[in-house]
Amino acid sequence: MKNFSDEKVELLVFQEAKTGNLESGDTYYVSKNEDFMLCAIADGLGNGPIAKESADIIPEILEKYPEESLDELLLRCNERMVQKRGAAVAIVKIDYHLQTISYSCIGNIKFYMYQRETDKMLYPLPVMGYLSGRKQKVKTQTYACKKNDLFILHSDGVNMNSPKKTIKNALNANCLYHSVLNTIEHGDDATFIVGSLL
Repeated sequence: MKNFSDEKVELLVFQEAKTGNLESGDTYYVSKNEDFMLCAIADGLGNGPIAKESADIIPEILEKYPEESLDELLLRCNERMVQKRGAAVAIVKIDYHLQTISYSCIGNIKFYMYQRETDKMLYPLPVMGYLSGRKQKVKTQTYACKKNDLFILHSDGVNMNSPKKTIKNALNANCLYHSVLNTIEHGDDATFIVGSLL
């Protein structure tokens, strides 16, 4: 477990590589400042070093252009995928001042968020496909985010049978982390990020 928590957000990350590989074809990124928190998962197509080469573009771009919109960031990442294997990518941003959470994704990285106050489960649909250098449509979705709302972002190596139940039953991000960890069938590249606004 990697812990990126502070007084504003509880944020925990899990990652493991496919059995037999030294490196995961998934990459994650987390950064925070006074105004917002940015996190992302990139799942390079295939596995091992070639997949990692594509996935590693994402933290590079996010590190360089943190102030840009999620759609702009995804399009920048896409430009860099020419002649590479390609990657599924999702980016999440929590704006502390506006108290919103935004999500933009191309590919099969899933995002779930449970709004505790209204007992509402959000599962925005990602844009199908993957970043490959070809022209892409992108669409950021933004939601209100309150204290104790929980979210999870995960690559396809994490298979949650009943995400709604799992998230609803978790008291906090730490509980959710351990619940999800217990459901993983180890053996594939797997990455997940769980978070909660404090």
